[in-house]
Amino acid sequence: MAKWADYLISAVRYNPGHTHITHLYAHEDKGENVGEGASYTRQAIVDAIEKGITFVTIYKNNQGKYNKGQKVFVIKVNGISYLKTTDNSKEEDNLENLPEF
Repeated sequence: MAKWADYLISAVRYNPGHTHITHLYAHEDKGENVGEGASYTRQAIVDAIEKGITFVTIYKNNQGKYNKGQKVFVIKVNGISYLKTTDNSKEEDNLENLPEF
């Protein structure tokens, strides 16, 4: 299996008001398998993407294996960086309804 990205995002954590993502659970993409995951702050992921590190979302299928989701981008809306899988003008993070951890 070819690598999908440098890192794979499998879950997110929101702030208490559930208005934006605070942490993401990401795994190294090792090509043939998905590496161990770890929690990263939202800002750490934004900084990594801005430095050229690539991320895609992943989700488990019915057989318990990971499927590739969408590429994750940083999109600025009114000067604020948001994590998104689609380029829209909404002032919110949007990562395809990933599960929470």
